[in-house]
Amino acid sequence: MTRDDSLPQPATASRKLPRLRHWRDWQSLLYMLALPLIAAWQWQHGLVWWLYLVALFLTLGIGVIHHNHTHLRMWTGPHSRWPNRATDYALTLLQGHPTFVFWPAHVGNHHRYKHGEQDIARTYRFGGDTNHLWGYLVHPLQAAWVLYPLFIRWLRGLRQRHPGAFRYCMGQYALWLGSWAVLLALDWKKALLFVIVPQLHGLHWLLATNYLQHAHADGRKPPKPENDTGSGMLNYARNFEGMVNPLLFNIGLHTAHHECPHAHWSALTRLHADEYRHRVHPVLNEAGLLPYMARVFVGGLVRRSARSRSLMPPMEKK
Repeated sequence: MTRDDSLPQPATASRKLPRLRHWRDWQSLLYMLALPLIAAWQWQHGLVWWLYLVALFLTLGIGVIHHNHTHLRMWTGPHSRWPNRATDYALTLLQGHPTFVFWPAHVGNHHRYKHGEQDIARTYRFGGDTNHLWGYLVHPLQAAWVLYPLFIRWLRGLRQRHPGAFRYCMGQYALWLGSWAVLLALDWKKALLFVIVPQLHGLHWLLATNYLQHAHADGRKPPKPENDTGSGMLNYARNFEGMVNPLLFNIGLHTAHHECPHAHWSALTRLHADEYRHRVHPVLNEAGLLPYMARVFVGGLVRRSARSRSLMPPMEKK
């Protein structure tokens, strides 16, 4: 006797359980598990330099996972709300900062204005349209200076309109600051070395990535093609190909992500190759992240030819 698939079938237990949206999100979970295990092992046994370097790398991954989870929640299914909230809190603990900030700063601001003159953290806002080592190093501080007032205004509005969501955000602050307080009380030297400094390292890269991906790109709104086929140039972002993408969840494929912000990060490889790479100025498609940084930030200190050149005309740099 065969089953008639046209008739409603009883729900199985597996269908009721939350599940990962994509099988490649196991990589995200692996990074989230490895970082605290490395910190705990070194807290107990002492500093091991190669493990410490792995931890510093994992803090970069945590920032990207946070970014991806904000755009497309990691868990799906009829009961995925609580696993997704638990992931928010876990990322808050691992990153050393509340995860809610990505919504007003990144989705509501950066993705909305795409490095344009209304993007409050646009790279050419601070000291002109630069792309050099000093600009890269100080950009996280400059961005934090203008973003935190945005967070405060956003939280004030949230408190009035959605008090439950406001308490959820405040819970993230309590968890973050409480975790630091407990670890510092246990052993402030170990807390700084094994937890807080790596977290600050990850947060620096999280904010500095904006400079890597947009400095000297064209922040002007691209003109719409006459035939409106969607084939216009998209020069507001820089893309990095190479090993940074399998290691850090395709974070280098920035144009495809901006144009398809709700696509799962695993889909960006195909989108970049098939849909967007040819619509980006060739100087904005880099072969690799580290070679780019070595050439522009280090080589640019001594050789003018190694420096990048802005795609924006001087009158547009505000």
